[in-house]
Amino acid sequence: MLIFAVTGMGGIGKTALAVEAAHRACATGWFPGGTLFVDLRGYDDDPVTADQAVLALLDAMGVRGVDLPSTAARQYDAYRALLAERQAQMLLILDNASDPSQFLDLLPGTDHHRVLITSRDRPDTLPVRLINLATLVPDESVALIARALHDADEHDDRPEHEPDAVSELASLCDHLPLALQIAAAMLRRRRHRDIASLVAEIKKLGDTLVVLDNGSKGTDQYGRSLALRPVLETSYRRLPPDQARLLRLLALAPGAETGTEAVAALADLDMAAAMDLLENLAAACLVTGVRMRGDVQWRLHDLVRAFGAGVVAGDAELRKEGQAARKRLLGFYLRWTAAANDRLRWLPGRPEPERFADRAQALTWLDGERAGLVAAAQWAAEERYTPKAAQLAACLAEYLRWRRHVDEGITVARAAREGTHRIGDRMGEAEAWTNLGRAQREAGQAEEAIDSHTHARDLYQAAGNHRLEAMAWNNLGVALQAAGRLEEAIPAYNRARGLCQAAGDHLREAMALGNLGNALLFEGRGEEAVHTHIRVRDLFQAAGDRFREGMAWHNLGIILQQTGQVAEAIKAYDAARELRRQFGDWYGAGQTLHNLALVHEAIQRPAEARAYYLQAAEAFTRANAPTEAAEAQSAAQTLT
Repeated sequence: MLIFAVTGMGGIGKTALAVEAAHRACATGWFPGGTLFVDLRGYDDDPVTADQAVLALLDAMGVRGVDLPSTAARQYDAYRALLAERQAQMLLILDNASDPSQFLDLLPGTDHHRVLITSRDRPDTLPVRLINLATLVPDESVALIARALHDADEHDDRPEHEPDAVSELASLCDHLPLALQIAAAMLRRRRHRDIASLVAEIKKLGDTLVVLDNGSKGTDQYGRSLALRPVLETSYRRLPPDQARLLRLLALAPGAETGTEAVAALADLDMAAAMDLLENLAAACLVTGVRMRGDVQWRLHDLVRAFGAGVVAGDAELRKEGQAARKRLLGFYLRWTAAANDRLRWLPGRPEPERFADRAQALTWLDGERAGLVAAAQWAAEERYTPKAAQLAACLAEYLRWRRHVDEGITVARAAREGTHRIGDRMGEAEAWTNLGRAQREAGQAEEAIDSHTHARDLYQAAGNHRLEAMAWNNLGVALQAAGRLEEAIPAYNRARGLCQAAGDHLREAMALGNLGNALLFEGRGEEAVHTHIRVRDLFQAAGDRFREGMAWHNLGIILQQTGQVAEAIKAYDAARELRRQFGDWYGAGQTLHNLALVHEAIQRPAEARAYYLQAAEAFTRANAPTEAAEAQSAAQTLT
């Protein structure tokens, strides 16, 4: 017997799809015997039993009154006999089932007819072909609202005049058909107000559920209430206590997706127990599992998240439970982000960081958890989480620069800066200013970066920390140079170099020298710049810092190229390319490959130049730098 089940969360449109499919199938002659439909009301307080449903089905087939058998067993016999006798194929729709006991006895005893079940719970234990519904794509959401308004009033042209507002409204409804229907009903009632007014109302309150459920009351074409919260409440109330607890806590997790290990930390469970509960919630269509980079990330629909967070907010004990869960998750994120950051910065001779054997493992973990990590770092705005969240932001800074997630770098650094300032952590605030300045410089915001690094310098000076003050001077010099203020940048580099020399910090001295060498080149002092960068390379080699050695080789290549020493420049770039690839620094590798292409193009070697441009495009793509990748690809095409 071929049985189909349409599954999905409440409000996703299962019944509408089933009914529409039945109409179309009957219209094309697939089911000449017609359709039988019964609403099992599985998520109501008083769901329909199979014994009650069989009476409705018999009535639909003309068996009633004195013809109706007196016992349930004979009623089922009569029902199956009628289906077996009917030669014309029929479609049986068993709508809104919450438990197999509601429909198992209703299945035909023949393969001749077809069965379509709709449910919020996947019937995984049965041999059923599943059709799991997801939310609409954005364009379809917009079309649903526009069509609903136009069907009610053909002169309602608000969607055409407010395309941005209707798109934002669809997004606030998270593209859930029921939410979109309710929003459209509200707009029909508010026909003299623009769509933007409803968007503003939702954003001001910060809760789509509250606004939509306080809108116009009514029912859909199936007689069901146009209200979101009751739909979510019925699904939530049916959960066993351990699943309900996990759903509530998952609603408090940062980011759109959360890895299994992070969920386990959030709920204080072992991995196996967390996975079992998550799979049960997925079977209830309340969470969605997405396999990413070898792990499963768990995603909550935005409206389910808002509902779960509201349940927690409304109960003092649940709030305490939620706060404890967030602290556990923040501790988990901080521990492993710090370990990953240590691995990214690791040099030979230092203690081995825990967990991550190499940079590739560290980057893979950070990539998989990035959304949650960035969101958790913003908890620095809440005083109870500020110290750990600010530490998390600091640990993320290097990684976000590596992966070119510049906007996220600015976001987490600002959150850390504001939080540490509020609690009086001046050293933490200085570090946040430093990371903010670096991210701003990467974003091309040179003047803003100057301001940030100046704040960091002043805080380190006030604390008497000359080692970190030296780095602040160095960072300030880079920002000044990026802003074209070279006459101020060189003294800043020299101040940084002097402080490092006084402290015997040769590694940071090399960093300041490297920036000074770049500035000397801009001043036209090419030979001094070459000697300076050779000294920088030697210092990094002596320190065993092969990552920064790669940067030094790249900068030396630039100086040699600018001073006409082409063969030596190519050798320097080759060394830089190899080191940067080893460390997974794909943006840096892209820069070096691009420069190799330029050198070969300048010396009339177009084939080699084209190959290097294509390699640069690939490296930039891996580094999340699409603009640079497109430019390199375009340059390669001009040499074809």
